[in-house]
Order: sequence, then structure tokens, then C-alpha cells
Amino acid sequence: MSKKRSNVSIEEIIAGAKAYIEDKEQLNTIKKAYEFASEKHEGQFRKSGEAYIYHPMNVALILISIYADYETISAGLMHDVLEDCDCTEEEMEAQFGRNITKLVQGVTKLSKIHFSTENEYLIDYYKKIIVGMSEDVRVIIIKLADRLHNMRTLWAIPEDRQKVKAHEALDILAPIAHHLGIHKIKSELEDLSLRYLKPDVFYDIVEKLNTTKIERDRTVFEMQNEVSDLLTEHHIPFEIKGRSKSIYSIYNKLNKGKKFSDIYDLLAIRILVNTEQECYLALGLIHSKFRPLSKRFKDYIAMPKPNMYQSLHTTVFGIDGYLFEIQIRTYEMNEVAENGIASHWAYKENGGSTNAANLQSTTEQKLQFFKQIIDLSHEKMSSEDFVNTVKDEVLNNNIYCYTPKGDVIELPRGATPIDFAYKIHTKVGETMIGAIVNNNIVPLDYELKDNDIVKINTNKNSTPSKEWVNIVKSTATRNKIKAFFTKNDREIYVERGKYSLEKELRKKKLVFSEFLSDENIKKICEEIKVDNLEEIYLNIGNGKVPTNSVINVIIKEDDLPAPKKVKIDEKSKDADIIVSGIDKVKVNLANCCNPVFGDSIVGYITKGNGITVHRMNCHNLESLDDRIVEVSWNSNVNKRYATRLLIHTNDEKNHMLDLVQTISIYNISVEGIKIMDKNIYEINCYVSGLEQLEKLILTITRNKFVDKVEREMR
Repeated sequence: MSKKRSNVSIEEIIAGAKAYIEDKEQLNTIKKAYEFASEKHEGQFRKSGEAYIYHPMNVALILISIYADYETISAGLMHDVLEDCDCTEEEMEAQFGRNITKLVQGVTKLSKIHFSTENEYLIDYYKKIIVGMSEDVRVIIIKLADRLHNMRTLWAIPEDRQKVKAHEALDILAPIAHHLGIHKIKSELEDLSLRYLKPDVFYDIVEKLNTTKIERDRTVFEMQNEVSDLLTEHHIPFEIKGRSKSIYSIYNKLNKGKKFSDIYDLLAIRILVNTEQECYLALGLIHSKFRPLSKRFKDYIAMPKPNMYQSLHTTVFGIDGYLFEIQIRTYEMNEVAENGIASHWAYKENGGSTNAANLQSTTEQKLQFFKQIIDLSHEKMSSEDFVNTVKDEVLNNNIYCYTPKGDVIELPRGATPIDFAYKIHTKVGETMIGAIVNNNIVPLDYELKDNDIVKINTNKNSTPSKEWVNIVKSTATRNKIKAFFTKNDREIYVERGKYSLEKELRKKKLVFSEFLSDENIKKICEEIKVDNLEEIYLNIGNGKVPTNSVINVIIKEDDLPAPKKVKIDEKSKDADIIVSGIDKVKVNLANCCNPVFGDSIVGYITKGNGITVHRMNCHNLESLDDRIVEVSWNSNVNKRYATRLLIHTNDEKNHMLDLVQTISIYNISVEGIKIMDKNIYEINCYVSGLEQLEKLILTITRNKFVDKVEREMR
């Protein structure tokens, strides 16, 4: 690696900026920022011994090398002023405006956390870095430039701190630079990190490269001449150059078991042309003369990477049988590939002017990476999950699959069609029923690969399976699936709580509507510390608050009317209904209302046929006389009870199969199902009790074609 100079002048900075910034006011702002920072840092020195101002000046030079806009360069010059100097945000904003000050504030926030692999701040540090980007992408670009210059002078700090900083640069910052498309910064961060983490390996590779340099240079030079003659002959204007492989990328290949002599893309050339059409013409000419290596062709022009990288990649058998990796791209594509989105926005799209809102808008439109980070920061996951997700799924080791329309979907390696579906949209994930990959039907746990074309089949009436949690790779997908079931569980608890309260109020002969007056609801909410009636039901249903405790907030036990009940005698263990005060009597469950275990029930003494048990709210009880007897369920008996459900649908399609499939989830025996009317189904089934029946009713109700479900009474 070439040695980077520490000492730099403001004239050099302005001259570099002038190469692409024409506005004199913007150039004056950069100079003013230097003067401001120089004054504030007066008397401060770095651990390397040099005046502190040379650090932000070098940061500015790095930003200029990737064609950053004037606000970013100005903020780069002042990025340590708020943290390390006697300066307030108000003072800076008065001189440089809100945009530049916000950028400096953003970098300052990231720098305030003292990073250490051993302390508790590690996780939050990562999170602050990543989420900080979503506020304004230029903050992280400054942070990258700041860290790059620090890495260049890493020799000045103790060895243990060197390794900590190198790990952070390699694990987090270099991958971020990659996703931003800033190859210059990414490559140098990786090489410098390797130098401090594994110096023996680093210098061994450097030595091998130096040993083979003369031979490689000669071969590359001859190949360049061959390709140049070919393109000139066909009148294609071009520029051609040799391309060196980074030390870290060579280390990665060696680490995977390759021999140094087998790393064929050590020999590489890059061809720059004027137009996209000339890229393909050049490719065709090269393939016509040099045999391409199978499976090594990549068309990133037609299908750009999510970081906007575009280029044609091919590997061919070149001079003397050596393998050459050749990249073909336009000058503009090369600019974006080398310098990243900073240059792309700074003067390609905005013509030299800068608009922070436009830049951030462009970020969200053009870079899935940022959308992932923003989405993740809103997910309700632990900090540790967030960090692991960012490191493993967003920053490293991703694959790129395509929708049938050609849209690129970025996924963690090992992702499944379920991950793909949720990445398109949560609703697509929740309603998916299958997937077709490269025109073949695949199981939902199929592991997707780079360049797979994935079609997701959906059904608006379908819902996720809890098993998916164990199948998916993405933490964000897993959390969305869990959230779906958490929401559904809440609905079940709310319904269960409402039913329990209604049941208990009936037992106590209290009127439901009167008990739940606005005034009473307010009292209960204050007492059990919830906000509304639904949360009262929720806390009863999930068992956090006993039903009677809620009732006692309004009506104390002593104020309730004495129940007209007789003490229940002990009965035989095999009877499912216990009749108060009567032993060994014939008991039947009424066919009109089909009570099941857990229902509020009452017995009616028939003439000559024992006792018939009805649900407490059975409409037939209204016409019966006073031959009522108290009955209760025997909790020691385990049996199934017949029940009838009426399902009212909102369309005229045949949903019989859908309903049977839904019921089968709960291991419920179905005796019969029939269509009563175009939109009404009757289901006769056997359940273990009220709890299972309530769950079934809620599950059926969640189908989009269902209007309501009710227990049938005759």
C-alpha cells in the first residue's frame, strides 16, 4: 500500500474540491470551515504527535476523493469541534447553517460512545452507528472517512486498542462502505484491518505479491495490448488499465483453501468505454478472441447490485493460458463503483448543488440496504438481536434474488421463500401458500441461491404457520411472524376475558351493560392500571387479573345478593354433571343449546326423563316454569361434547374445504358440515370444552371470507 501523507494544506483541499465544485460560495464555505476548525483545535495534538487539525484536513481530502458535496466536506473539517472544543451547536449553526451543523451533530453522537469489545456499550454502539445513518447518509460517509484516516495512523495507539479498532473497521465499517459502493474506502479499511489483526499473514501476502510482480506486470501488459488492438480495430473508444487485487481479498481466498498460484483474478484488467452499448460490443469482441471461463460471467449492468454498482464481469483464458478477470463499464459506472453514492448524488444528479432532503429521499429509493436498516430500527427486537441481524444479514454474506419482473431482492445467505415473501411485503408473507423458484415448485424451507427467480403464490384467506419461525433465516421475518401470532393471541385473550366477565356477572345476577358504565370502566382502569375496556378484558383473559377482582372494584362481595343455591354434594366420579342435592339421577344435555364443559349451565327437572341441562342463556329457559335445579360440571371427567356452529360468509364461493382444514388444526372431530344457505354453513363437531371451542371460533373468524361465527340454538 502506498504511504498516505498526514500533512496537507488548505490550498490542496480547495484545489481538490474545485475539480468538481464550481460554486464559489460553496468553496468559500469549505475554507471558512477549515479556518473555524483550525482556530478551535489550536493547541491540540494527536497521539501521533502532529497538530490535531491535520486529522480533519485528511478526512476532508478523503471525502474529496469520493466527490462528496461541500456540506459533507465542511462537516468533515469540523467533525470533532463540538465534541473536543469549546463550541456550542448554536455557535456553529449561526455561522454554517442547520444542514452542516446537523451533520456534525450526527458524527458527534456516534463518537460519544466509547467502543470496547469487553464493555456493555458494544451493542448500543453498533446500533447507534447503524441507525444514525438513517437520519442522513452523509453522517456515516464522514464517519467512514474519519475511521479511514485513524486506521492510517493506528500505529500510534497501544497494540490491544489497535486490534479493537481493526475489528470494528472490518466487521462493521468496511461492509457499510461496500453497501454504499465506496470501493476505495472499503478496500483500504479491509487491508489496514488485516495488517493489524494478522500482521504475519498480511506481510506474507505482500511479499508474495512483490515476488511475482514483475511476471504479473509483463503478462498483464501483453494482455492489455492484445485487447487494445482488438477494440481499436473495431473503432471503440476506450481506456484500459491493470487492476490490482486487494490484499484482504487474496487473504479471503487463501483462507478458503486456495493456493496463491491458483488465485487467477490476480491478473485483472478494467476497460472503460463511453456508452452502455459499447460495453456489450467490447464484451462480444473479447469473447470472440479469448475463450470465456464457464459460469464466470456476470451482467451487473442489466441487473445492478443494490448499491447501484454496474459493470460486466467475465473471466477468460488470455495470454499464455493465464486466466484474466476483465471488468467492462462506462466512465460514469466506474465513478460510482469507485467513489460510491456520495459522488453519484453530489454532482451527477444534483448538478453540484446539495439538498439534504433530496439526498435522503434518494437513499431510501435507491438503496435497499438503508431501508432494511430503517425497518430494523423500528422492529421490537433486543439490541443484541439488532446487532446480530445487522452484522449477519444486512452487512455481510448476502444473496440477490429476483422477482419475475426482475426486481432485485437482497436476502441473507440461507434465506427461504418465506423470507423472500416477507421482504416484498408483510402481507405477501402472511398470505403465501407456496413458491416457484426458476419455474420449479419448491418447499417453503428451500434455501435460495444467488440469481434465483422467485414467484410467491398467495391466498388471501391463508395465514402464517407457527412452524415458519423455525424455518426462516432473517430475524426481521421471524419477528414479523411472531408479531402476527402475538396479535392473534391478544384477540383470543380479549375474547376470553370478555366472556369470563359476562359469565361471572350473570352468576352474580348483575346486568352487564349497567356494570360497564363509563364511570365504572374508568374506576376499573385506574385500579388495575390499564387504559381502556379492551385492556381490562385482556388482563382477565391472560390471567393477570382475576375476574372477581375486577367486579369487586365496583361491587364488594358483601353487597351482592345471596345466591339462591344449595351446597353441591359429592357425586360419583364418572358423572360429567353434578346435580345439587340429588344423587344418581338421569341427566341429559339439551339438544337445543348443546352445552359444553365450561359453559354456565342450569338444570331443568323434566316429567319422567330426569334432568335436562341447558346453557344459562338458552332462550328455551324463558318458557320453562320454576322446576330449576343447580348443576355444575365435574372437572374430573374428560370427554368430548357435541356442538353446532353457524358460519356466515361474505361471498358465494364454496369454502367447505377451507373450513374443514381450519377445524383440523385443533384436532376436533367433525360429525358433519352442510351448506344451509348460499352464505351459511352448519358444522356439527365434538370439542373438549369451552376453551377449545372459543379458540376454534376465533380462528374461523380470522378468515377473510367469514363475517361471523355463532353457536346454534334451536
